[in-house]
Amino acid sequence: MARTRDDDGSRLDEAARAGWLYYVAGNTQEEIAAKLGISRQAAQRLVSLSISAGLVRVRINHPIAACLELAAALRARYGLGLVEVVPSDPESASTTLGIAEACAAEMERRLRGEKPLVVAMGTGRTLKAAVENLPAMTCRQHRIVSLTANVAPDGSASVYNVIFSMADRVRALHYPMPLPAIVSSPEERALLHSQKVVQSTLSLAAEATVAFVGVGDLGPRAPLIVDSFATTSDHKVLTADGGVGEIVGWVFDAQGRILDCPFNARVASAPIPSTTHCEVIAVAMGPAKAAAIRAAAVGKLVNGLITDEATARRLLDA
Repeated sequence: MARTRDDDGSRLDEAARAGWLYYVAGNTQEEIAAKLGISRQAAQRLVSLSISAGLVRVRINHPIAACLELAAALRARYGLGLVEVVPSDPESASTTLGIAEACAAEMERRLRGEKPLVVAMGTGRTLKAAVENLPAMTCRQHRIVSLTANVAPDGSASVYNVIFSMADRVRALHYPMPLPAIVSSPEERALLHSQKVVQSTLSLAAEATVAFVGVGDLGPRAPLIVDSFATTSDHKVLTADGGVGEIVGWVFDAQGRILDCPFNARVASAPIPSTTHCEVIAVAMGPAKAAAIRAAAVGKLVNGLITDEATARRLLDA
C-alpha cells in the first residue's frame, strides 16, 4: 500500500530520497517506486520536486559542462550575447586551437540561413584558420565585406586578410577593402576614402548585421608590430597613451575607448560596426590578449565572444 505524507517536511524528505536514488544511485523511476512503496507517477513527481525545490543540483561530469558555466558567467558579467567557450589544452602552444573550429561552425550557421545578411570580416591568424575550416557552400543571398585593408606596409597582399580565402570557399558576393591598412597621414586616408569604390565598401560595412573580428594585444609581440603595420615608435606612444588592444587596426584603451591619437588618424580600416545594430563577435584567446578582450567587452566594442576556457577564467578573475 502506498504511504501518504501530508506534512511538507516529510514530503521533502521523500523528494530528497527519490532525487538521490535517481540522480546519484542511478535507479529508474520504477525502481524508486518499488523501494519507496509508491506508484511510478508519485515517484516521478518526487524526482521533479527534488529539482524544483533545490534539493538536487545536477552537474554534468564532462569538460564541456565547465565551458557552458563559464560562457553563462561571461554573458552575465559583461552583458554579452553569444558566448562560446571551448576547452583549453594546457599542452598546446596553439593560439587558435578549438576557437577556430568553433568560429567556423558559427560562421557556417549564419551563412546557411536564408535571410540575406551583410557579414563583416576582420583579419588575423585565428579568423584565417576559421575560414580554412569552412566547408564549400553557395550562399549568394549574402554579402561579405572586409573591415580592414588588404595591403601590407610593403605593398604586398596582407597574409591574414581573410576575404579572399573566404571567397574560395563561400560562393557569395565579396567586397574587399582595396587600401593599405595604415596610411602615411590623415590627409592620405581622407583622399583614399573619398574614392567611390572605397566609399561603397565603407557604406556596406556600416550595414553589417554580424561581424567576426580578431582582437590584438599591444604587448612586445603585438600583431601590429610583428607584422610591421606599426613601428616601435608607434608602439611606445600607443602604450604611453593607455592603449591595450586593437581591432582591425583601431587601438583602444582599458575602457574600450578608441584612442584619439595620431596613429588611429592613419588607420584606413572601416570603423568597427556599432553593437547597437550589429552582432560583433570577437574571436580570441590567450593570456597576452586577456586585457584587450576584457576592454573590448567593457567598452561594448564587441557583444559576442568565442574564446577558450583558460581565457574565460582570466576574464572572470579580472
